[in-house]
Amino acid sequence: MTASETSATGLRILPLRAGAALVELPDLDATLRLLAALRARPVAGVHELLPAARTLLVGFDDAALSLDALAAMLRERRTAEADADGAGRLVEIPVVYDGEDLGEVARLTGLAVEEVVRAHRAATYTVAFTGFAPGFGYLTGGDPRLAVPRRASPRTRVPAGALGLAGPFSGVYPKASPGGWQLIGRTPLALFDLAREPAALLQPGDRVRFRELRDMPAVSQRGPAPRAAPPPGAAVLEVLGLGLPVLVQDLGRPGLAAQGVGRSGASDRASLALANRRVGNPAGAPALEVTLGGLRLRAHGRLTIGLAGARAPLDIRARDGSIVDALPGRAIALEDGDTLAIGAPDAGLRTYLALRGGIEVPLVLGSAARDTLAEIGPEPLRVGDRLPAGRMRPLSPVALDEPEPFALPRAGACVTLDVALGPRADWFTPDALVRFLAQAWRVSAQASRVGLRLEGEPLERRVSAELPSEATLFGSVQVPPGGQPVLFLADHPLTGGYPVIATLLAHHLDLTGQIPPGARIRFRAAQDFAPLLVPGDEP
Repeated sequence: MTASETSATGLRILPLRAGAALVELPDLDATLRLLAALRARPVAGVHELLPAARTLLVGFDDAALSLDALAAMLRERRTAEADADGAGRLVEIPVVYDGEDLGEVARLTGLAVEEVVRAHRAATYTVAFTGFAPGFGYLTGGDPRLAVPRRASPRTRVPAGALGLAGPFSGVYPKASPGGWQLIGRTPLALFDLAREPAALLQPGDRVRFRELRDMPAVSQRGPAPRAAPPPGAAVLEVLGLGLPVLVQDLGRPGLAAQGVGRSGASDRASLALANRRVGNPAGAPALEVTLGGLRLRAHGRLTIGLAGARAPLDIRARDGSIVDALPGRAIALEDGDTLAIGAPDAGLRTYLALRGGIEVPLVLGSAARDTLAEIGPEPLRVGDRLPAGRMRPLSPVALDEPEPFALPRAGACVTLDVALGPRADWFTPDALVRFLAQAWRVSAQASRVGLRLEGEPLERRVSAELPSEATLFGSVQVPPGGQPVLFLADHPLTGGYPVIATLLAHHLDLTGQIPPGARIRFRAAQDFAPLLVPGDEP
């Protein structure tokens, strides 16, 4: 059964992996009603709800709530959903209707420009779901005459505040980014502001109306916050040299999907935690994520560091140039003036460097993680930066000779990853499913914290229809039209419009952060595609 074959009143639960399921409903209205019902009467054990065009991602504690129990709760909430108050707060957005594509929208709809503007501002919209970028709300409920296709050629840069149309949706770009929506206006409002609580102006379920402005007021643009100077006398690590971008990471910022903000955090959380344990820190203390080496540092004052993850050569020298010995798997004491160079690893991809007491950096939405897709969190390191040791209370005892959490892969090696097939395995031909599991996919050079592009014999789809946007997870294997899969990593987009053929099981997520370009991946189906149909109340 595919999405198009879902019962008109029933729903399907598409298991992703332990603690995560995609609930498929007949349409967007049904999705929003169920979301309102679950917010009005929360289900014990459910910790995350992420709506999309016709699905609801449910994150839950699988130790407290079985899939069958979740299904029963969802059916009960749907039965009572008519009693839920689905009307969110009303947000007014002032707009100057002078977008570059206003004339093209008039041509596509057969309306005069004035009629387009009048029709757009006459409607009351609902924030159906968020995605694409933090604070970007997909607004539904507009005049059906204004449903227009995306631009044939997306723009490389759409300015922050631009109002656009795409299909049945309206949306405002919260930051400058590439985009293919038809632009009809602009607003001076900040749709996403880290100084505001919550940072995202629009939340799923909110109602929105647009008020026309004749002139655009001046908008003050805030640049990135200046780097804070270390406290006087603090012990610091000074950055002397860099290779690829070096990022501060911790365990991320969970629970903010409703604002369009993903968890992010370390690509390999197990190695980050191990590096911290080696210096007695809490597992999630901020640390450095170093990709393929190239980092050079100098100690100012006495410091203790711990390393884990990719196996990289170290060159530690005292102020007089003499070599300082370091035992593998142990904390390393640095004296004032010592220098440390991390070379290119012979296995793995990312090395984690923890500093006893943590690395003192400002938190953004409760986390020190750098999200490279959303551009949230501390900026990548620059030469000359000084990183002060934090004041976290060390734990005791420190980890001694604790082994790395898994074998580190090398370029050319083949890594086997366990997956659960789905949630859209039924969108592919039987031959494509066999081919997906049978071949060893090569990791291309187009690899980042967002995802790994894989190369192999393309996968053919059985269902050619366009997939409405729906939630994706760290570990989703999405297949674009070309048939070459993309394995999403820590900074993945929250929603996507291509079918996900499989989802990694949780025990292999950290390993994906250490797979280098040139390696190969073979997927093993540890969980079959087994959707659960929850009947409606139809006879």
